[in-house]
Amino acid sequence: MFENLQDRLGSILNGLTGRGALTEADVSAALREVRRALLEADVALDVVRSFTDRVREKAVGAAVLKSIKPGQMVVKIVHDELVEMLGTEGVSIDLHAAAPVVIMMVGLQGSGKTTTTAKIAHRLSTRDKKKVLMASLDTRRPAAQEQLRQLGAQANIDTLPIISGQSPTDIATRAVQAAKLGGHDVVILDTAGRTHIDEPLMLEMADIKKKSNPHEILLVADSLTGQDAVNLARNFDERVGITGLVLTRMDGDGRGGAALSMRAVTGKPIKLIGVGEKMSELEEFHPRRIADRILGMGDIVSLVERAAENIDAEKAAAMAEKMAKGKFDLNDLADQLAQMKKMGGMGGIMGLMPGMAGMKDKMAAAGLDDRLFGRQIAIIQSMTRAERANPDLLKHSRKKRIAAGSGTDAAAINKLLKMHRGMADMMKAMGGKGKGGIMKQMMGGLAGKMGLGGMGGMGGGMPDLSNIDPRQLEALQKQAEAAGLGKPGGGMPGLGGLPGGLSGLGGAKLPGLGGGFPGLPGLPKKK
Repeated sequence: MFENLQDRLGSILNGLTGRGALTEADVSAALREVRRALLEADVALDVVRSFTDRVREKAVGAAVLKSIKPGQMVVKIVHDELVEMLGTEGVSIDLHAAAPVVIMMVGLQGSGKTTTTAKIAHRLSTRDKKKVLMASLDTRRPAAQEQLRQLGAQANIDTLPIISGQSPTDIATRAVQAAKLGGHDVVILDTAGRTHIDEPLMLEMADIKKKSNPHEILLVADSLTGQDAVNLARNFDERVGITGLVLTRMDGDGRGGAALSMRAVTGKPIKLIGVGEKMSELEEFHPRRIADRILGMGDIVSLVERAAENIDAEKAAAMAEKMAKGKFDLNDLADQLAQMKKMGGMGGIMGLMPGMAGMKDKMAAAGLDDRLFGRQIAIIQSMTRAERANPDLLKHSRKKRIAAGSGTDAAAINKLLKMHRGMADMMKAMGGKGKGGIMKQMMGGLAGKMGLGGMGGMGGGMPDLSNIDPRQLEALQKQAEAAGLGKPGGGMPGLGGLPGGLSGLGGAKLPGLGGGFPGLPGLPKKK
């Protein structure tokens, strides 16, 4: 979503940080480029104007121009103002009201209201353990109510039985009554949309609001719509009164202007963002983390949270034990590749890593993309159980059969085997004798620095990340920043400073690919 803006701002600010001293002319020239970059990203003009004015006011002060590292001070000011524009703190859905808490979903047709309704219901039932009832108030669009019923069945969420001929206000009243009788904690009302804002739509929304008395009114907006989304948010807020925003399709290739503008224009917080099609692909919106990503500073906390949600703790512990013994076969390699895909693939992980966003293109050019993982998994799945456990069995005739089964060739199989050999050698080194091997010492030291404890040795496996207190995650982010990891080019543990290439390209290892997250060992160096 923010890649173009990230590239533009990154090159502008890198030009400043490389200088020993700054003049007012330097700052003004950089801010002109920042202004142009934000306008190209489809951010509203008045938002851009106020943003650059605030940055200029702070950036041309004597404290900046005469500071030890003036360029970095300007980067910090831009970062802080981005956070201010997006909303200082993340705001989650407010459930502090008498049950059933009514959440009303509004928005234009095609913005993803119905799917987002099901995603929110799934999130509340799985993460917050709430009993949720969904009700479709869209009586105009054919099969809209049936669509919500099917999504409810798919996610195992209750939906209000469909009674034909009822008006949206009648359905809203019945939904709230059914939720009370059924002992539901939350009822989500999926209202009808239009292709554009019109008077009958607004009157209908006002009637539904009066009948159901919602605690939250969430505007669902497509983040690809740009400037029009800002007008949409302003209109809905004036006529219906929204309490928050949900942006869909944040995984798309839009410019991100809507996300940067809507909060500033309406003053209402962005509460959630849709980052994919799956039920689980809905995330809380954290302004500071998004600002970090835009400026290429990475997002360590989100990366840890994503690992906690996607990594199987039992598999990670079993993998840790194998690593401690120096064992690593092709089954283990397939597991690691699958875990990478679940965490968003190479591109998704790179976007959250400090200073690594710019490496995506280099990786793609080197053939290290998510399609490579798919091909490698296909090769491993085309082998017999004995071959996966003992790769030395793979002679020419077997490779020919595996190539035919996986739709690849002998060269791809040889590359995979070479990669596996490198990783297996690394596992042996990490699980070596002495003081528990390199990995045990490294994890013990990292645990102490992070204040997580209990990592003591790989035999016990990694800590259960899902039980880490959010405050510990925030502390981890601050420690990363203090160690210089939150700055562009600051590097990460095991990265050896950036830019420095990637593991598998003869360079350093990524956390999670060789010494960060459980069960994701590093790609090998070239031999």
